[in-house]
Amino acid sequence: MISISHVSKSYGTFQVLKDCNAEVARGEVVVICGPSGSGKSTLIKTVNGLETIDSGEIKVGDFRLAPGVTHMAALRRSVGMVFQSFELFPHLTVLSNVTIAQTKVLRRPKAVAEEKARSLLTRVGLSAHITKYPAQLSGGQQQRVAIARALALDPEVMLFDEPTSALDPEMVNEVLDVMTSLAKQGMTMICVTHEMGFARNVASRVLFMDGGEIVETADAARFFNAPESERAKAFLARILKH
Repeated sequence: MISISHVSKSYGTFQVLKDCNAEVARGEVVVICGPSGSGKSTLIKTVNGLETIDSGEIKVGDFRLAPGVTHMAALRRSVGMVFQSFELFPHLTVLSNVTIAQTKVLRRPKAVAEEKARSLLTRVGLSAHITKYPAQLSGGQQQRVAIARALALDPEVMLFDEPTSALDPEMVNEVLDVMTSLAKQGMTMICVTHEMGFARNVASRVLFMDGGEIVETADAARFFNAPESERAKAFLARILKH
C-alpha cells in the first residue's frame, strides 16, 4: 500500500531524513517511535506531501511522490491525516466541520455529506455534540472530531502525527480507543506516537527512528521484548523505566 524508498530531506544544512526505507501493507498498523527530533513527524508528513523530499520516492497505492511532484490533490483525498493540534474550524459546528470537505472536495450533496458526518460522529462517540462548536468540547472530543473529519473523505490510509500529545492524560484513552477500533476494522494506519501501550497492543510493526534514520524495523512483540539495535534498547529502557 505504501512504499518509502531511499527518502532523504534537509532543511538547509541540517539533514532531517537520511535514506529512509519502509513498506506498509494494506491493513497494517505501523507505529513510528523514537526520541524527539529524530525525524518521525517529518517522515509521516512526506507520505501525503505536506513535506517535500529531496531524493528518493514514496508510493501510496498508484500515486508516486518524488522531488518536484506538486499535483497532490488526488493523493490527499486518499490519505487522511490527524495532527497534534486539532485544526478544526472554530466558527463551524461539529457537524459542519465534518461536512465541509465532503461538499467542497468530493462535491457530495449537502444532505449526503451530513448523513455521512452523523454516522461518523456516532462512530467516534460524539452524536450528542453535533451542534456544538469546537471551543465547547474537551481536547479529546475535538481530536475525535478531527478523526471523523479525516474519515469523511473515505481515505485508504490514515496518518496520525502524535494525536494524543496535546491532550490531558484522562483524554488520551478516548482517542486511542477510536484508533484501536479503526485498526481492528482493517484501516491501513501509520502512527507517530509516544503511547507505547498502544504500540505494543495494536501495532503490526514498529519503525524506530533516531538521527533521521530508520534504525530498526520489527514486529511489535519482538521490538518491545528483544530490540536489536543498541539505540532502541536505550530508548525503551528510558521510556519503560516507570
